[in-house]
Amino acid sequence: MIWAGEILVSPGKPAAGERAVNGCRVWDPSRSKLAALYHLGDGPDLIATMRVLYLGASYGTTVSHVADYVEVVYAVDSASRPMQDLLRLCSHRKNIIPLLADAAHPERYMALVEKVDLVYQDIAQRDQAGIAIKNLHFLRPGCSCILMLKTRSIDVKRPPAEICAETVQWLSPFFRSVATTWLLPYHQDHAAIVCEGLI
Repeated sequence: MIWAGEILVSPGKPAAGERAVNGCRVWDPSRSKLAALYHLGDGPDLIATMRVLYLGASYGTTVSHVADYVEVVYAVDSASRPMQDLLRLCSHRKNIIPLLADAAHPERYMALVEKVDLVYQDIAQRDQAGIAIKNLHFLRPGCSCILMLKTRSIDVKRPPAEICAETVQWLSPFFRSVATTWLLPYHQDHAAIVCEGLI
């Protein structure tokens, strides 16, 4: 990862209105949960040869920063309105492949996605662990998955720590190690679950 002092940046050309440092794009931890994870000292490095399956691409802010670092990003989202912005983004970034699809049904895009080095998920649905597990088919052995757990999207009444522990229990049988980082002070009731070494 590239840092300018204490500021995380990505090596792409800044777009109009974006903050820049030393010609690189500032990657704001308050706008991106992945940037928050790196600011908190965790997460696998993104390198130029990586292929990433990004589930929950939305408008493409974090997708674009990931694409600055890696070879290819398969960007999956089921909402048509954000996909319009993502398509505009892709017209300037040839290494982002947009897929209008429901990540809970990976069989619908299985023929379009190659094996990847990282599955990254940021989806506000109840079955977040189940969706991640369904998409591990795309992950190369030994590689990593990051699940940005939105606890309030699962159950607003249960304690976030309890939901997180349950999600870790679901994911642990598939990986050699599973670690949790709460994203405070940047994001309330969100935890990054970093799963390394697909078995």
